[in-house]
Amino acid sequence: MVVVSDFEGGKERVEEADYVTVEENVADTKALVWKQDLRIVPLCAGIYLLCYLDRSNIGNAKTLNSSTHDDLLSDTHMTNFQYIIALMVFLIAYAIFEVPSNYFLKKLSPSKWISFLMFSWGIMTIGLGFTHNFAGVTAVRFLLGMFEAGLFPGLVYYLTFWYRTSERSIRVAFILASATLAGAFGGAIAFGVGHMNGTHGMSAWRWLFIIEGIPSCLSSILVFFYLPDYPETVKWLSKDEKDLATNRLATEGAKRGDKGLTWQEAKETLCTWRLYAHYAIYFGISTPFSSLSLFTPSITAGLGYKNLEAQLMTVPPYAVAYVVTILVSWSADYFNARALHSSIMALVGAIGFTASALLPPTSYNSRYGCLIIAASGAFSCIPPLLGFLSSNIFSTAGIGLAIALNISVGAPGQIAGVWIYKSDQAKQGFPLGHWVNAGLLYFVCAGCIGLRFYYGWRNKRVGEGMRRFAY
Repeated sequence: MVVVSDFEGGKERVEEADYVTVEENVADTKALVWKQDLRIVPLCAGIYLLCYLDRSNIGNAKTLNSSTHDDLLSDTHMTNFQYIIALMVFLIAYAIFEVPSNYFLKKLSPSKWISFLMFSWGIMTIGLGFTHNFAGVTAVRFLLGMFEAGLFPGLVYYLTFWYRTSERSIRVAFILASATLAGAFGGAIAFGVGHMNGTHGMSAWRWLFIIEGIPSCLSSILVFFYLPDYPETVKWLSKDEKDLATNRLATEGAKRGDKGLTWQEAKETLCTWRLYAHYAIYFGISTPFSSLSLFTPSITAGLGYKNLEAQLMTVPPYAVAYVVTILVSWSADYFNARALHSSIMALVGAIGFTASALLPPTSYNSRYGCLIIAASGAFSCIPPLLGFLSSNIFSTAGIGLAIALNISVGAPGQIAGVWIYKSDQAKQGFPLGHWVNAGLLYFVCAGCIGLRFYYGWRNKRVGEGMRRFAY
């Protein structure tokens, strides 16, 4: 049995842990974690890269070969308003299906559930290449959102089966940073696929969906067989390694034998009001994240880059953001200062958007530099934010619910993100979108600082042997 001091509830909580007592050796632990990393992190990052590629490629399809009217909107006879609706429908489905997805991940096992999601969203992506009208695009986008919804909260929850709180942020960062890598690859792929326009009588945007959907379907087979479920079930760990892996997660992770979430545990998670501050902050970052993901090709097109060149110029902002995200997340874990790192990078992103809004529309080079700064700040503050949340959830039973709720609360922010970059403001440099994103990132910065000081104040009131808040 493991006793956990819960100073929020004013009592000690007893959690069951049928573990063999293993005295941790630093070298053994490092070797174990490295062994887990090699098996888990690259595979999870690859899964999320494909997911994000299939989600955001509609932004490339909108501008691909638009000068010859062979783009998504022209071929499907959609208006810009209908295009926005199709984007929003995806996010509505995303919000609805995020929370229940973590239940099925635990019920069926991670490898089975994630491979099912992966194959399904791959089929939906391919299906987008064969749509011919607004109704078809919207219906398929809804189904795509339904299947993709469970992946990110599922992967964050999945890491709790393998890693301690202090170890998760950098690994979440590697997974989340693959979204920026997908953005870079997506622009490069769209540039290449753009030359296939008219091949076999199909526009290039159709080929884009087909070509980018196939890898998800094929990779789902690999995930089914090779994604490890739990430390207790894998064959590539020795008995001593399995004991060490489960023992060290006694109070800082989830495990295979955990009972399902009870109503009382769900109620405790739902009524822990400080968590709603985390959710509000994540809402703030969701709008910049969503709008950059979907409208970077449109933003670059508004900077004087046209046609295929606009696709290619989306690569540098994402590539720089990838490197910055990894470095910031490593630093946040190393110095155990996630709130500080998130607030600083949110401020950097806000400054980038503010400068973009203030600069003259014709200052193309300066505004392109600001786009790189804004993307780097907005993307890199997210992994420490998620680590900040998960390190302050003291119930292992409720961690999956809290993570899913956090990301679901961000969904309305993502929906807002599809409306702020208006096509009629392209010649003005999209000032509304930049101002909204700047304001929300200033809010994220202030929220992180406020929550950090609140937790510091709470820690001063903690008695000996009580678990402290991490910030």
